[in-house]
Amino acid sequence: MDPVQAEDGTRGLVLVVEDEPAIADVQRRYLTQEGFGVHVERDGDGALDAVRRLRPVAVVLDVGLPGRDGVSVCRALRAEDDWTPVVFVTARDDEVDRVLGLELGADDYVTKPFSPRELVARVKAVLRRHDGPPVPAVLEAGGVRLDEGARTVVAGSDPVALTATEFALLRALMKAGGRAVERTELMASAWGQADYTGSRTVDVHVAQLRAKLGEHSPIETVRGVCYRVPTAARA
Repeated sequence: MDPVQAEDGTRGLVLVVEDEPAIADVQRRYLTQEGFGVHVERDGDGALDAVRRLRPVAVVLDVGLPGRDGVSVCRALRAEDDWTPVVFVTARDDEVDRVLGLELGADDYVTKPFSPRELVARVKAVLRRHDGPPVPAVLEAGGVRLDEGARTVVAGSDPVALTATEFALLRALMKAGGRAVERTELMASAWGQADYTGSRTVDVHVAQLRAKLGEHSPIETVRGVCYRVPTAARA
């Protein structure tokens, strides 16, 4: 499974699960043009692993996958109480199949052949329905206060100037609820992609972030995992 590079990923990471490379490439190109990061998996087991590891904002899921099919993947996610939005893609145009998919917890359903623009529109629509209007949070951990709405960070009593990437990394760690966050998930949050070969760049950015936050930095290193911030309170 090869990670697919995103053009900017500002809308978040979409997981595309498609075993036909040509179709996956079309989906990737249209989604990246709309500002999504994209990661591609070719089978159901890889899809489940990627959802758990990368925490995408949405999943475009082919029903007719080899081995574990898309219906089984969706059922497994919902059984784990994972309600990441899912858009089913299928070659079968049958009302019973569509109803079955929606009853399993899929958020929408498109049939091959489909318009790539329609697929992107449906992904955007399910995200709007899923998230609703975003409510900026003010998070505090240790001596650091992060204001999502104002996009400001204060360490102790001093404002700290962060790059967009540093801000995204700190926000991802503070919103993780004290959970240890792997590099690949941080790549997905801050860069909108999961680049395994370049994930060590996270270490460089975290080092810079710690230096800027100084003695107030709440970021902890977890051996064998990556980084965590003790549970951040919402102000």
